Amino acid sequence: MSAARLIGLVSLAMLAFAANSILNRAAVGGGEIDALSFAILRAVSGAIMLSALVLARRRRVPVLRPQRVVGAGALTLYLLGFSVAYVQIDAGLGALILFGAVQVTMFAGGVVGGDRPPARRWIGAAVALVGLGWLIWPAGAISVPPMAAAAMLAAGVGWGVYSLAGRGATDPLAETAANFAWAAPLCLLPVLLLPASPEASPPTSYGVALAVVSGAITSGLGYALWYAVLPRMAPSVSGLVQLSVPVIAAAAGVALLGEGLSLRMLGAGALTLGGIAYGLGAFHMIRGSRAS
Repeated sequence: MSAARLIGLVSLAMLAFAANSILNRAAVGGGEIDALSFAILRAVSGAIMLSALVLARRRRVPVLRPQRVVGAGALTLYLLGFSVAYVQIDAGLGALILFGAVQVTMFAGGVVGGDRPPARRWIGAAVALVGLGWLIWPAGAISVPPMAAAAMLAAGVGWGVYSLAGRGATDPLAETAANFAWAAPLCLLPVLLLPASPEASPPTSYGVALAVVSGAITSGLGYALWYAVLPRMAPSVSGLVQLSVPVIAAAAGVALLGEGLSLRMLGAGALTLGGIAYGLGAFHMIRGSRAS
């Protein structure tokens, strides 16, 4: 795979991740559907879409392999934490917390697994995380509900572990389908075990539609694409590039959901993207191209 093709596919995956934040926030934050129902529909839709594609190609969905324990468990933690957090957090802010946790998890997992990121990548990651921290630090009009932040941090750890597990995927489409097939009933467990909320209301058709699109398209197909490109990147690189998602989600939240935009958000976004660019060596490549 050429470098240009890899960059294009990674960019497409990042857009899908950002779209999930927008869809979830519009549905759950807008009161169109409750958080747990959104997570369940998202998992079921993803499982159906991916399984249909695998079976259409006359392949099997490997639901009984031992590695499903890690993949499906991490995906379930992500799906539930993600939906619960977006009841109270804006799309961009939620994505910032999520991928900050993803970054730390993937860097730590990569180092434990033998990845040795160069100093530039550590510095870039630190700068990007400072940008995220600046945005979510309680001050002025921006404050983060503690329980929602905790749910999103848990989702970030889940997604980080899920991404690390995906580096060994030999059939990305089939393995993502199997993970979603297990995540669907696992997401149902909290509904069966926890008492019903007295404030819960029936989902609207709009909320259901958003959940299905999130599950079948931006999650199912987006995650299969992510599993396909993961083996071509070091864990520290794949963790770093995902820090672009909060900036995309914040911009989309302002444009599509009418969420607020502040100088603090702009500054934090610039710092985050600058850290990513430095960590990936973008400035060095630009200087090299100019010198040539």
